[in-house]
Amino acid sequence: MPEFKLVVADPKTKKSESKEVKDENAQLLLGHKIGDVVDATPIGVAGKIMITGGSDKAGFPMRSDIMGGGKNYVLMTKGVGFRSKEGGAKKRKLVRGNMISEEIYLVNAKKVEEQPKSG
Repeated sequence: MPEFKLVVADPKTKKSESKEVKDENAQLLLGHKIGDVVDATPIGVAGKIMITGGSDKAGFPMRSDIMGGGKNYVLMTKGVGFRSKEGGAKKRKLVRGNMISEEIYLVNAKKVEEQPKSG
């Protein structure tokens, strides 16, 4: 069964919270891509969240421009997973695709809508 560490950022309060997501709740995130909006109420977060990124168990980051859930070597000049000390540098780096699979360990997200609290 998949198991994720979900970090949800709240843009209004500028704070983030971390949750361990296991079993059935983790199944809700499988197959979603970076940029997808997901209802997070079953996970324990009020409202909807937008998936913004993540990394796998070995630490390779997810990139939104790579399709699928596998790892690929990509020639990069800037962006997620590449830090350059000099301008114009290019390097071939190993990164993961934009789809959440069972190999993903950390999922980053931000709150999009918050449901009003009843009670």
